Amino acid sequence: MKRGLALALLICLVVPGATALAADPRYPDWPCNQVKVPELSPAAVWAGPPIDDAGGAWEQDPQIKDLVTRIAARRTPIEDAEKAIASFLAADGKDKQTKAKLLFAGVFATLNRERSLVMNGIERFSQRQKHMAERIRAEAAQMRELQDTPGRDEAKVDALTNAINWDTRVFEDQRRTIAYVCEVPTTIEHRLGALARAIQQSIE
Repeated sequence: MKRGLALALLICLVVPGATALAADPRYPDWPCNQVKVPELSPAAVWAGPPIDDAGGAWEQDPQIKDLVTRIAARRTPIEDAEKAIASFLAADGKDKQTKAKLLFAGVFATLNRERSLVMNGIERFSQRQKHMAERIRAEAAQMRELQDTPGRDEAKVDALTNAINWDTRVFEDQRRTIAYVCEVPTTIEHRLGALARAIQQSIE
């Protein structure tokens, strides 16, 4: 990359507003366009029996725990998950309501925890981007000093140019990935909603 092009990219990075601005000032490290909702509410997706008293009881039932693990995993097609739910709840009509309640409690706890981990990772990613932008700004300032220095050391200029080129490239590559990463919490929310509906439909 030519020095002029690297510095042109650098200008785009260091001017105010070049890095992602938080959509909600309460969460300055949240870089996504999607509004950050720190915790999901079961009531938002579930119209079945309340799970407030379920706690971790679902983990004490090996069959339910295994099913939760399988249907919550995003690698499991949602159609297969829905079939597994219907089959499980059709097998025992007597305790269907209780089993459905524990199954949803497990799905909610698992996906809500996964979503929180992903969101925390996104914010750590955003923090690293801010630190890298600061480093690039510092390198740009150093470059300006070197260029203004009579009899400047061209070896230092070349080394700093390479550093700026590399840091700019990494910054830009990571910035492009954030849009995809920001979709993951929404994907998890959609899966939770679909599983909740499948469980409810199996007990109606």
